[in-house]
Amino acid sequence: MDPLAMRFRKIIDRGNSMRMKSIGALLLLTASGLSLCPPVWADLPASVNGLPLPSLAPVLKKAMPAVVNISTKTQIEIAENPLMQDPFFRHFFGIPNQPRRRESSSLGSGVIVDARRGYILTNNHVIDKADEISVTLRDGRQLSAKLVGADPESDLAVIKVEPKNLTELPIGDSSQLEVGDFVVAIGNPFGLGQTVTSGIVSALGRSGLGIEGYEDFIQTDASINPGNSGGALINLRGELVGVNTAIIAPTGGNVGIGFAIPSNMAASIMTQLVEKGEIRRGQIGITIQDLTPDLAQAFGLKQSQGAVITGVQKDSPAASSGLEAGDVVVSVNDRPVKNSADVRNTIGLLPIGEEVRVEVMHKGERVVREVVIRAPKLVQEEGNKIHPRLSGVILKNNEEGGVQVEKIHTSSYAFQAGLRPGDVIVMANREEIETLDDLKRATKGRSELLLSVQRGSGSFFLMLK
Repeated sequence: MDPLAMRFRKIIDRGNSMRMKSIGALLLLTASGLSLCPPVWADLPASVNGLPLPSLAPVLKKAMPAVVNISTKTQIEIAENPLMQDPFFRHFFGIPNQPRRRESSSLGSGVIVDARRGYILTNNHVIDKADEISVTLRDGRQLSAKLVGADPESDLAVIKVEPKNLTELPIGDSSQLEVGDFVVAIGNPFGLGQTVTSGIVSALGRSGLGIEGYEDFIQTDASINPGNSGGALINLRGELVGVNTAIIAPTGGNVGIGFAIPSNMAASIMTQLVEKGEIRRGQIGITIQDLTPDLAQAFGLKQSQGAVITGVQKDSPAASSGLEAGDVVVSVNDRPVKNSADVRNTIGLLPIGEEVRVEVMHKGERVVREVVIRAPKLVQEEGNKIHPRLSGVILKNNEEGGVQVEKIHTSSYAFQAGLRPGDVIVMANREEIETLDDLKRATKGRSELLLSVQRGSGSFFLMLK
């Protein structure tokens, strides 16, 4: 036989031998009772050991009709070269008249919290400056909404629709939340339509993020994306425990760090917006800063959390109650204080006229002061009426003491020297400043100004000469 033919013959024989061995192995497996049929996937059981499988579906069926999609339309003025406003110039160059306004739209979410009156809770930034607000319900109905009231400081707003066949979401007690509790976020991410994501409470009482004026956020890893703003964060009982507000998104999408306004805070703000259409925050007349380890050691304190009172306004509720500079606030209304933001948030969210319990460490002893919150005497003044170097600056009394820069022109001397909107002047020419009157007295007849300025959690001196 030809050598090449003999080589092919050996290969065929070897293949037949391996095939027979495989068939023998399969027959052995069959004889042992093992199935050779391809796998058939059975349906998941409806229950295990007589108990139904866990599912969020029953809760969501009740909650989702109360979460709505919100779309807005806003007319925006288009900046135009002054020459374009000259009819002769347009006619000479044959430039047709064009509309100087363009329409902008945005999408967000909201939560029906009062079906009888048609009130919907959402974020202020969802409806801010909107000319038209449209609400789309779960059943597809589209309703026109009107603004009841908004609070930019807390980023909350209340809108109203026709109260017909609506479903509301019960408001839960957000103070009962604990880290690790399961929560569900419902909203309208990226305009896709109603979407549900789940996660846990990652942290509580988040503040100092610079997102809003008053911060006491619930942090969650439930996916929150653009369009979820104003949507519901619910517990497993189907109760509203938070209003989804913001995310930390370095890449532009969700990274598992989302924030929601606690329902207790939202309910308090909503009540005032419905009753008065606005939020009027009170004050007790103190300036504060965080208690640092160095300050705690200097005051002889063991705790490292609290807020140090750095100043007390004359004739203020704080002064009348006996609070003094150097006292360390450890709790407000029996709620422990971690930092100065806690004090500001708690007092800022209470109605004017309410009495608040402020517990402080006073000269090494724990004492409680009863303080009544009063309306702030906010006075606004143009800087040039106080001192020439403050020309182009609008100043006002700060709620917590000092004089705040409300507005400042970028071409002004003060801006070039480093003063910015939001800065608070607490000293001028080495004299303490609590009001605009104090600033006038401290600067009168002086050609130069030495200002001590607070910006956020820091402070610095600024020389205007």
